[in-house]
Amino acid sequence: MNEKNVIAQTRSPNTINSLTKDLYELGVTPGDTLLVHVSMKALGWVSGGPQAVIQALMDTLTSEGTLVIQTHSPTLSDPTEWQNPPVPEHWHETIRKTMPAFDPEKTPSTYLGVVPELFRKFPNVQRSHHPAFSISAWGKNASEITSEHPLDYSLSDHSPLGKAYQLEAKVLLLGTGYDANTSFHLSEYRSGTRKLKENGAPLQVDGAAKWTVYKDIEFDDESFEEIGEHFEKEKKVLTGKVGQAYSRLFSMPQAVDYAAEWLKNKNH
Repeated sequence: MNEKNVIAQTRSPNTINSLTKDLYELGVTPGDTLLVHVSMKALGWVSGGPQAVIQALMDTLTSEGTLVIQTHSPTLSDPTEWQNPPVPEHWHETIRKTMPAFDPEKTPSTYLGVVPELFRKFPNVQRSHHPAFSISAWGKNASEITSEHPLDYSLSDHSPLGKAYQLEAKVLLLGTGYDANTSFHLSEYRSGTRKLKENGAPLQVDGAAKWTVYKDIEFDDESFEEIGEHFEKEKKVLTGKVGQAYSRLFSMPQAVDYAAEWLKNKNH
């Protein structure tokens, strides 16, 4: 949807203040640890664009809260895995040898929209050190969430997702579906239903990029929407409009536990 169409479908401009009001009314409270997924198109026209959206989230949470957004860089992965589009097989080794190493300041967040890429550049935002699955955070618990991110099993209990779970974070789907809910990946590990695999990425080792292989699971998000539909019927999910975006707010621990059991039952 282009900006002209977004303007045509927006009743009145969304602002930092109006978005903050909507977030409060949905149930976001100062001091929350909040894992957020945003669709700018769904929000409608915003005065200040993604910068204003991020500021509204920060203003709502205050410095006592913590804003958490995934800042993944999936292009830092083994080219044998690339599908959209794939690259010629005879390029693979060259790519592994020449791809720049992950740098939390320089490596862009890709395929996730404008909000994650802008958020990682905001003052006082901290980014975890995983080449493909970094997570960034701002606020009271930012250091606790991002300080450790093991290379192996990138979104497991030992990752920032696991830390957010321990902090009883909430998940906010701001105009997105459950297919965007990263916390369900934590459920995949806990369910024990996924195959193990190896991946690779360039890391900074002794001042130079070194291709490094690590262990992980085969992610499969095809059932995330279905899981979310069942979860919403059985557990507490707050719903409402933020801007023009139909939004959902719920407990991350409840969602992760529910999805892990759902996956176990489905695979037995």
